[in-house]
Amino acid sequence: MRPAAENIPPFIRDQSATFEAEIQRAEPVCPICNGAGWLRVDVPLGHPSFGRLMKCSCQKEIETRQAMRNLRDLSQLAGLEDKTLDQFETNRPDQSRALELARSYAEDPVGWLVLSGPCGTGKTHLAVAIANAYLSRAGRTVIFTVVPDLLDHLRATFDPSRGVTYDQRFSEIRNSYLLVLDDIGTENATPWAREKLFQIVNHRYNEQLPTVFTTNQPDSAIDERILSRMLDSAMSRRIQMSGDDYRRRNDPTYTRGRRR
Repeated sequence: MRPAAENIPPFIRDQSATFEAEIQRAEPVCPICNGAGWLRVDVPLGHPSFGRLMKCSCQKEIETRQAMRNLRDLSQLAGLEDKTLDQFETNRPDQSRALELARSYAEDPVGWLVLSGPCGTGKTHLAVAIANAYLSRAGRTVIFTVVPDLLDHLRATFDPSRGVTYDQRFSEIRNSYLLVLDDIGTENATPWAREKLFQIVNHRYNEQLPTVFTTNQPDSAIDERILSRMLDSAMSRRIQMSGDDYRRRNDPTYTRGRRR
């Protein structure tokens, strides 16, 4: 039985009223469907659609927002929203060229893009910015992943007797419309890891799915089978980035590779 209002302590009544008011402000009732989410089709008796319900535009907007949240959760871009193309600092000609190429690729991600160079030159920033820009504009499946973390995740979910989680995740990664593989070449080079990574890359190569790679490793550190596909000039564009490590830009004693 619901307690009478006079028996509820005043501070609880005040908090409850405030909470309900906040909900109403945050979620205004749709003036079209009055919050029902559905509308009855306005057609005459005898029409094939008579009596049927259709989704209100407010419900469609809610579903669109939820779909975008689901895509962003899948993308692993949570917490990286500040990495945008407009926030990328260009201090060298190669960084300016990389930014221009990244903008073009984010508008129409066709083929592969390889960003190479030392740590701290902005490769990951650009790669994440491409993913953020395309996800926000196109609303298609985008996945960003650091390669060593990806392989650790696949190893953790792999169980020959219960491979559902593993198979699902592996399929999501292989088939996402845009895939960003960060720090390729730094993974633990076990035979299992090499094979799983090759399967992902080879599938995307065969299907010509848009893929962005970043690496700070020499070509010799990357699986030759993967490197061959990454450097296929008919499929891939590569830009070499250089410059000082921006993470250490405020250290007056730092120069790349040595100390003053």
